[in-house]
Amino acid sequence: MAKQEDLFKNVVSHAKEYGYIFPSSEIYDGLSAVYDYAQNGVELKKNIREYWWKSMVQMHENIVGLDASILMHPTTWKASGHVDAFNDPLIDNKDSKKRYRADVLIEDYAEKLNQKAEKEIEKASVRFGEAFNRAEYETTNPRVMEYLSKKNSILARMGKSLGDGDLADVKALIEELEIADPETGSKNWTEVKQFNLMFGTKLGASADTAMDLYLRPETAQGIFVNFLNVQKSGRMKIPFGIAQTGKAFRNEIVARQFIFRMREFEQMEMQFFVKPGEEMKWYEYWKTTRLNWHLSLGLGEKNYRFHDHDKLAHYANAAADIEFNFPFGFKELEGIHSRTDFDLKAHEEFSNKKLQYFDTEENKNYTPYVVETSVGLDRMFLSVFATSLKEEELEDGSTRTVLKLPSVLAPTKAAILPLVKKDGLPDIAKQIMADLKWDFNVAYDEKDAVGRRYRRQDALGTPFCITVDHQSIEDQTVTIRHRDTMKQDRVAITDLREIIESEVSMKNWLMKIGK
Repeated sequence: MAKQEDLFKNVVSHAKEYGYIFPSSEIYDGLSAVYDYAQNGVELKKNIREYWWKSMVQMHENIVGLDASILMHPTTWKASGHVDAFNDPLIDNKDSKKRYRADVLIEDYAEKLNQKAEKEIEKASVRFGEAFNRAEYETTNPRVMEYLSKKNSILARMGKSLGDGDLADVKALIEELEIADPETGSKNWTEVKQFNLMFGTKLGASADTAMDLYLRPETAQGIFVNFLNVQKSGRMKIPFGIAQTGKAFRNEIVARQFIFRMREFEQMEMQFFVKPGEEMKWYEYWKTTRLNWHLSLGLGEKNYRFHDHDKLAHYANAAADIEFNFPFGFKELEGIHSRTDFDLKAHEEFSNKKLQYFDTEENKNYTPYVVETSVGLDRMFLSVFATSLKEEELEDGSTRTVLKLPSVLAPTKAAILPLVKKDGLPDIAKQIMADLKWDFNVAYDEKDAVGRRYRRQDALGTPFCITVDHQSIEDQTVTIRHRDTMKQDRVAITDLREIIESEVSMKNWLMKIGK
């Protein structure tokens, strides 16, 4: 656990030192759980968004985009259920005065049981080698079975209690498990109560006439209220999807773990409208498709797992999370939900406007069912950044800090480095930069010895360093250095664009998943 905490501290400090993420309003001592994306962070974030958008919208003929406003008519949130049901179970510790989400305390306890089971499984895997059968071991080893059974029992009980609104049993479960305040160890808890997560605001020139509004807690409702507008104007046929990226706001009880849980965050969502009765087929399709998209980035298959929901939201008939192994354990990265026809029917009821699809093949109207995929862009950023940050020991005994970002996402694709600041080398380097910047985000660096410049670009996550030396004057060649292997090749200046393109092209990366 201490090693994980150290890794997470390194992630946070590296993000600030190298211009990825700054605490918001830092000169005024910051604002809790609010962060600013710095010069490199904004590029990485943009590249992740574009990688998602190209895969989701551009590569699907039946999915289109939308950018709905953050402010919506307040009845939107009554219809969606957010006014009445968008709550988290809150619990306070009487001694420390700290506030927590009760469900997260229980889930963290269950995850510790899961980690104990994983350690037993890993030890057995090493002991038995290639002959090891994980599935058989999970169902036959008494200790592993006990850990997993207890974990599943705890989560099932919590899911039922939350679903029934039995908050007293949620507290009883915390007490029975002897869950303590993570910071102080105190077990002196208050009762559990519900806490609405929406931020309120007002629209109007005066307090007397102002309308009460909410900052949207999710981007999905902007898609639902525009369903018919998009369908008719785009002549869309079922099945089809509407995708959107944008800011959402939640007044989290406990906003923590850096950018993992913030009060202002960005979502990448797609709502896929299907015939009633076909939703489970598409639910399974999108589970597979979205996992393959994540795997295409090469962060390691072992870092992903599916988690089926024990407690379904009021609108869902099936739900699963793609969880990622963050520095603080497996947590939700993306949700795939079968939302039934709840949203369109609710907006139809509250608006008194018909929100149905006329199926020309069946010659009838019906309310489509919806399958949703929703991934947090900030969480996606953290998964990529944290997994890419490495400390490597080199052959000469020295170490280097390297940010092995997927090259398709790297903020800067190449750094152009003149060996010395004289003899015309900077002129050649700047000409190379002028040529490449039409196709790639590139940087120029002439300060310090070239070895130190290499190390800085490694830490920044730049896939290529291009060094201009005196031989470049004679034969128009340069040295190109590869970040991950540190291998150096002598290549013609005219070949640089093709070499870089082959490594950073979204097409080449997305073709791994057939998209």
